[in-house]
Amino acid sequence: MTRLVLFFLLLLATLAWPAEAQMLAPGQRAVSTRLIAEHDAPVAGGRVTVALVMTPRPGWHGYWKNPGDAGVETRIAWQLPSGVVAGAVHYPVPQRLIVAGLMNYVYEGEHALLIDFTVPAGRAPGTVLPIRGKADYLVCTDEICVPESADLSLDLRVGRAAASNPIFDRWREALPKPLGSAAAFARDGNRLRIGIPLPAAIGVEDPYFFPLTDGALAYSAPQAVSRAGDMLIVDTKAGDLAPTALQGVLSLGGGQGLLVDGRPGTVPASGIPIEAAGPAAAPAGTRAILLALGGALLGGLLLNVMPCVFPILSLKALSLARAGGEERAVRREAVAYALGVIGICVGLGAVLLGLRAGGTAIGWAFQLQDPRVILLLLLLVLAIALNLAGLFELPSVSAGSGLADRGGVAGAFWTGALAAFVATPCTGPFMGAALGAALVLPHAAALAIFAGLGLGLALPFLLLGFVPALRRRLPRPGPWMGRMRRILSVPMFLTALGLAWILERQTGTHGVLIGVAAASITAALLWWAGRRRRWAALAPALLSVLAAIILLPEAANPVEARGGGLLRAEPFSEARLAALRAEGRPVFVYFTADWCVTCKVNEQAVLNRQEVADALVRGKVAVLVGDWTRGDAEIGRFLEKNGRSGVPLYLHYAPGKAPQALPQILTVGTVTRLVA
Repeated sequence: MTRLVLFFLLLLATLAWPAEAQMLAPGQRAVSTRLIAEHDAPVAGGRVTVALVMTPRPGWHGYWKNPGDAGVETRIAWQLPSGVVAGAVHYPVPQRLIVAGLMNYVYEGEHALLIDFTVPAGRAPGTVLPIRGKADYLVCTDEICVPESADLSLDLRVGRAAASNPIFDRWREALPKPLGSAAAFARDGNRLRIGIPLPAAIGVEDPYFFPLTDGALAYSAPQAVSRAGDMLIVDTKAGDLAPTALQGVLSLGGGQGLLVDGRPGTVPASGIPIEAAGPAAAPAGTRAILLALGGALLGGLLLNVMPCVFPILSLKALSLARAGGEERAVRREAVAYALGVIGICVGLGAVLLGLRAGGTAIGWAFQLQDPRVILLLLLLVLAIALNLAGLFELPSVSAGSGLADRGGVAGAFWTGALAAFVATPCTGPFMGAALGAALVLPHAAALAIFAGLGLGLALPFLLLGFVPALRRRLPRPGPWMGRMRRILSVPMFLTALGLAWILERQTGTHGVLIGVAAASITAALLWWAGRRRRWAALAPALLSVLAAIILLPEAANPVEARGGGLLRAEPFSEARLAALRAEGRPVFVYFTADWCVTCKVNEQAVLNRQEVADALVRGKVAVLVGDWTRGDAEIGRFLEKNGRSGVPLYLHYAPGKAPQALPQILTVGTVTRLVA
C-alpha cells in the first residue's frame, strides 16, 4: 500500500511541474543544499561529521526518514575516495503537516542531516579527500510536489582536526536522544498501545510518536497520549503490519525528542490524559532537572565512603589535620579542592556528551577503558604511595605542605582532581539514575548534573573548611601524623596493585612489563630527586612515563569473555538474551568491568557465594554477564536503553514481565529473593 501511495505521489509531482514553473523563476530551486564539515582537517584514522544542510524556500517543505502517508525519504549516492566510509544519516526531530487528510512528517525550515565519515588511516597530512555525492529528494508545498536533485561536493584535507565548528552543537541538539529504557507495545484488534518509560517528573508538550517502523500504525490517525505513573502511553490505530519490533521518535515539544526502541510486551491501560496536566506540565522539566541534580549531589556525597575513593581522600584528611587555625588558608584550600573535583567531573561529562553526540556508545568512566589512562594512574598513585611511605619528599606530590602559600592551594586543587578522576569507576546509589537522566536532558542541564556530582564529592571538605566547629574535632597535629602517613600509604599501594592487575587484563603480560619498568624508573628518579634535591631528575622521570605510554600496546588479544564459575554465566549479547526470554526462562544479567571497584565488591561478596549460585540453579535462572572493561558498543547501547551511563547494572527478567533493575549495592538476599 505504501509503495502505491509513493508511486501515485511521484506521478502527481511530475504532472504538477508546469504549475511549479509559475511559482519559481527559471533556474531557481525549492531547496538549497550545502555540505559542511565539523572539522576541515580530520585526523587520519579518525572520524569527521559532515552536515547536509537543506534550506527550503518559504512555503516549501522536505521530508523525514519516514515521510508518513506521502513523501519520499532523501537518498544520497556517495562517490568517495578509497578507504573513506560514510555512515548512516541522522535526522533531526521532524514536524507534522496534514495535507488533504494525509499525515506528512516534514521539515519546514532549515535542517541538517548529519553523516559520520571514517577517514582511512595512513594518509599523510595535507592529503585531499574529495567527498562527492548526489542527493535525490522530494520537496512540496501544500498544493504541489517537485522531485529535485543536488550535486554534493566537499574537499577534506587530512590534518590535525582543528577546532570544531560550533554550529554543529545546535544541529546535534536537534537530534533525538537515546531514551535509555526499552519500550513495549501491544496490539489489540485494530488498536496499538505503546508504553514508553518516562519519569513523571519530565514534562512533555504536545507529545507525539513518529514511527520509523513503516506500517506499524496509521499515520493520519489521532494519537491519545496519557500517563500511568512513570509510563507514557500512546494509543492509536494500528497499521497494516504486525511488526516484531517498533522504532520511532517521541517528540517532547520544543524540537526535543527521544529515540524509542520497543518490543512486544504488556502495556498498561490508558492512564491520565496528558492534557489534564494543564499548567503543571511546564515546570515538570525543571522538576526533572532538580531531581536529577539532587540525585547527583547525594551520589557524589556517598562516593566519599566508597572503597575506590578513600585512598585519595586520605591525603586531604592529613592536609586538614595539618591546617591548625589558619582560617583563610583552610578555606582557600577547601575551595581549591572543590574546584578540582567539580572541574574534572564537568570536563569528563562534557567529553562524554560530545562523544555520545558523535555516535559513540560510551558511558561514565569511559576513560578507564583506555590502558594508557590506567598506566598513567598507576604511576601517579605509586608516586603518591611512595611519598606517603617516606621514600622521598616532593611538595608537588604531597598532600600540600604550606596551606598559606600558593603551593598548598595548587596541591589541594590537584588532589581534588585526582580524587574525582579515580572516583569515576564507582556508580553508587542515586548516582546511576542521575547520570542516566543526564543523557536525555539538554546539554546545559546535563553539565549541571555532572557539576552536582562533583559538589557532592567535595562537600565534606567544604564543610570542614568553612565550619570551624567541625574542624576542631580533628586531632591536633603531632608525631602521630608521620605514622599515619605511612599507614595511609598501604591502601595507596593496594590501589596501585589493583591498577596493575587491570593493566594486565587490558594489555596482557607485555603491557604489564612496560608498566613495571616505567614504575621502577620513575620511583628511582623520584627518590634520587627527593633525597638530593635535584629537581632536574624529574625531567627524565616524565620522559620515562611518556615512553611507556607510547610503547604500551593499545590492546592485547581480547580478554576471554567471562563465563562459567559458580553462576555458570554466559557472555552477554542481546541476541542470546532474546533467545532465552523466548524460551520462557528467567534471566539474570549483570554488567561489570575490571576497573569498577563496586562491581568487584559485589562479585566477591555476593555473586561468587555458593548459596547465590545454588538459588539461581534451583530457579533455573540463566545468567548473562557483560564485560565492559575495554568498552563494547553493544553493551554501551544496552546500558543507554536501560537509563545507565556506566556499570554496575543488574537486571532480572522474569518470564512475561518487564525487567527489574536491582540496587547497585547487592546483598545475598536481594539476589536469592529473585528466585523466591
